Amino acid sequence: MTALTLRRAEPADAARLSLLGGATFLHSFAHDHPGDAIVTHVDDYHSRPWYARLLTDPQSATWILETELGAPVGYAMMTPPKLDCPTDAGDLELKRIYLLGPFQSGGWGVKLLNAVEAEARARGARRLLLCVYSANHAAQRFYRRHGYADTGCMQKFMVGEVEFEDFIWAKSLDIGA
Repeated sequence: MTALTLRRAEPADAARLSLLGGATFLHSFAHDHPGDAIVTHVDDYHSRPWYARLLTDPQSATWILETELGAPVGYAMMTPPKLDCPTDAGDLELKRIYLLGPFQSGGWGVKLLNAVEAEARARGARRLLLCVYSANHAAQRFYRRHGYADTGCMQKFMVGEVEFEDFIWAKSLDIGA
């Protein structure tokens, strides 16, 4: 397996994240999201300007996983929560975590998740929230294995003009949790 490097993303990484974000979103959801809707979503939420704005936001943090030749293969993103459920001042949201297919099941998802959780703790967050697609059972198993639990809240997620539902899950980051 190729050696990989995990690092904090910088504003200069917007193009890499745009390409990677669009590719991983298509790979993950093209099987059950309508074509025009998914293309619109990728155009809107995986564009270079979208990532450039995010990467200059001091309240957010993004990590990128690259091959030894510098090709982007995975990423994770943490932001303040914008969810359809009550949140507390000490909450942050794991907004995205994706790996290209050939790089899954090698422990890198856990390393990305650990980086996000460590940063959230360093910022004093008491809880990390995330949305997981209601039909993505593999992701639900992954999050459950790492201490996340369903909050009982749902998040509407628009892909183009098509609505999907995500579960909102949470993990306590309190010391000893």
